[in-house]
Amino acid sequence: MSVVGFDLGNESCIVGVARQRGIDVVLNEESKRETPAIVCFGDKQRFIGTAGAANSTMNPKNSISQIKRLLGRKFADPELQNDIKAFPFGVSEGPDGFPLVHVRYLGEERSFTPTQLLAMVLSNLKAIAEGNLNSAVIDCCIGIPVYFTDLQRRAVIDAATIAGLRPLRLFHETTATALAYGIYKTDLPENDQLNVAFVDVGNASMQVSIVGYKKGQLKMLSHAYDRSLGGRDFDEALFKHFAAKFKEEYKIDVYQNARACIRLRVACEKLKKMLSANPEAPMNIECLMDEKDVRGFIKRDEFEQISAPVLERVKGPLEKALSEAGLTTESLHFVEVVGSGSRVPAVMKIITEFFGKEPRRTMNASECVARGCALQCAILSPTFKVREFQVNEGFPFSVALSWKPDAQNNESQQTVVFPKGNPMPSIKALTFYRSSTFAVDVLNVDTDDLQITHKISTYTIGPFQSSKGEKAKLKVKVRLNIHGIVSLESATMLEEEEVEVPVSSTSEVPKDATRMETDDAPQDPASSAGDHTQEPKGAADPAEGAAENGAQDSEEKTVPMDTDTKVEPSKKKVKKTNVPVAEMVYGAMGTVELEKAVEKEYEMALQDRVMEETKDKKNSVEAYVYDMRNKIHEKYNDFVMLEDIEGLMAKLQEVEDWLYEDGEDETKGVYVAKLEELKRLGGPIEMRYKEWTERGPALEQLVYCIRSFREAALSADQKFDHIDISEKQKVVNECSAAETWLMEKKQQQDALPKHANPVLLVSDIKKKAEALDRFCKPIMTKPRPAPKPQTPPPAETPSPEAHTPEQQSNGAESAEPASDGAQDEHAAEQMDTDKDDPSQV
Repeated sequence: MSVVGFDLGNESCIVGVARQRGIDVVLNEESKRETPAIVCFGDKQRFIGTAGAANSTMNPKNSISQIKRLLGRKFADPELQNDIKAFPFGVSEGPDGFPLVHVRYLGEERSFTPTQLLAMVLSNLKAIAEGNLNSAVIDCCIGIPVYFTDLQRRAVIDAATIAGLRPLRLFHETTATALAYGIYKTDLPENDQLNVAFVDVGNASMQVSIVGYKKGQLKMLSHAYDRSLGGRDFDEALFKHFAAKFKEEYKIDVYQNARACIRLRVACEKLKKMLSANPEAPMNIECLMDEKDVRGFIKRDEFEQISAPVLERVKGPLEKALSEAGLTTESLHFVEVVGSGSRVPAVMKIITEFFGKEPRRTMNASECVARGCALQCAILSPTFKVREFQVNEGFPFSVALSWKPDAQNNESQQTVVFPKGNPMPSIKALTFYRSSTFAVDVLNVDTDDLQITHKISTYTIGPFQSSKGEKAKLKVKVRLNIHGIVSLESATMLEEEEVEVPVSSTSEVPKDATRMETDDAPQDPASSAGDHTQEPKGAADPAEGAAENGAQDSEEKTVPMDTDTKVEPSKKKVKKTNVPVAEMVYGAMGTVELEKAVEKEYEMALQDRVMEETKDKKNSVEAYVYDMRNKIHEKYNDFVMLEDIEGLMAKLQEVEDWLYEDGEDETKGVYVAKLEELKRLGGPIEMRYKEWTERGPALEQLVYCIRSFREAALSADQKFDHIDISEKQKVVNECSAAETWLMEKKQQQDALPKHANPVLLVSDIKKKAEALDRFCKPIMTKPRPAPKPQTPPPAETPSPEAHTPEQQSNGAESAEPASDGAQDEHAAEQMDTDKDDPSQV
């Protein structure tokens, strides 16, 4: 079972794997710890990750990055519209109101959803993990921002399914950081709570969490975020500054050239990193646009001045997180800062001033989320035994159910089933009284985030028919699963029936007795009509709160009693009937769409694999041409005739010219055929050289084998005395025959020139040595026979007085007469006993 954690960043991704010695971050094909989250589409294949980043500068319009910003968001979203302005690739509105990305792939225009693009990134990360673990990777834990909506979480699950992954949990990045920090702490208090603030300033967003630690557990006290405040906003401020400066000084407008925009953004990111460690930094870009070299210079103070609008927003999430946790800055023990954007000195200054204490950097700012996800996957996996550490995670949103009471009243009623901070996972149950099919909406409520969609999904419950003709009682279960996704799990119709049941006088409940189903878990005394108790951990059936238009319902419990066998007038039995539930999630992929996406991904992956194999074969042809050309005048010069050299060199030149002209773009089979054609000419030369280099050691081995067995057979050593003379003679004869064969073949080989095909092959020499070893070794290593056992001398019959009392008693017990053979056996046993008995005189 794989134990892998994926950190899906906006700009780059990190893969963490759990091993017996701890958590390791996996290196990609370029031996780097971070893999770019980029998918580049070419005319023949896709380039993902590091390969995509390498091709993005040359092919910007078909290189898709910042996929995380597109996921699960409406095309009309103001934040998304702002992001699209900076994208070099085309994005349009799809039929469902969600974005579609347009690229040119395999020579035609294609469109992909953000979910499909994320699946491509996950496929690449999966391949990296499998290459490192040398095993299939299916189970994993994926890090997501705490602000991801229900739809975005479903999109990540769908993308993982398309990539062939099965997420055990979608783990909040803030919680992953908190777990990676706390699980290794051995000095956590048992009673008092250690309060730690985590500030994560990433590439595109800022997340703040307050966490309370006790020994063996952590509790998320609050979450706050700004989904559009990150390191890229500082890059954008520098980009706009230098774009305007270069337009004024060099008369070039980088906005008109996608490639120039990408190069300037890359230069601005490097400049930002330089300013984090230096008070000033220069910028130099050769041939940025219109064959013009540009230069720039900026001081840190000026950088902070142009970034002022971004810096002003840093304090907002800090204040909100502290307020929701109900703490003050004095009650915080530590402040931990992570994320690539946190390295900006101005950000650190604001954090320090707000909390009144110096932030710490005890964790790896870039890898902590991947490590936390891998730890969570190890906790959920049976493969690893992890230190006991409980993660008490709270849901970051409030979710309510809404329904219409009846056909006459159009005003909807709603109740909050999962308030903000509700534990994950959780199940709540509601009871409805309905006479026909009805609909229930799942809504996001009590949120000041305008980007969160109000309506999540709609569930249609029915059809159903009550046997009594009155309103049916339906129990509806709503689940908040471990991923933070809310769904209406099931609907059950409950009907009471009266039956006559005989009751025996025993204390056990008979098989035909009936029992009314009840709520075994006690109700929370503080719960109101709208409250619903949480499913107890490990319980088979969740504790229920019942509500019909806000009213609470209860049932009685039937207790079996000790009575005489009799027939009672009636007993109530609850009949349960499952009711169909139809789900409609707004914006999510349907089952058919998901299956088609899986097929498309498989086809594209197959195309990529074929192209990679084709490249390998083409490279093999090219490498063979250069290698043979270099060796033909050096190593292989003595092993080929002069006229053959001229023909081979001409053929090599012909193939090289073909590779760079007509053979530039051919299929895998054509390259394989070309390589075989070259090997038919160069193979014999390589074979002759190889035979010449390996023949010497093989001959020495055979000669040593012959000499060793012959000397052993002719030796007078005592360790060979037990071997018959005739057997030894066989060994000598076999060695002589092998020696004769070797001398004849060697004379023939020595008479041939090096460029002639050899008659004494290394394979024949090795076979002769193996045959000699198989024949001689069993004879010469025959074990010496074991010595024959000697018959012991007859012992005198001991007198009865010499026996011990114990022996006398043994003799007395055997008073039964025996046959002659039995007497002899008894005498032999008695003799051995007397011989070994220390009391024998």
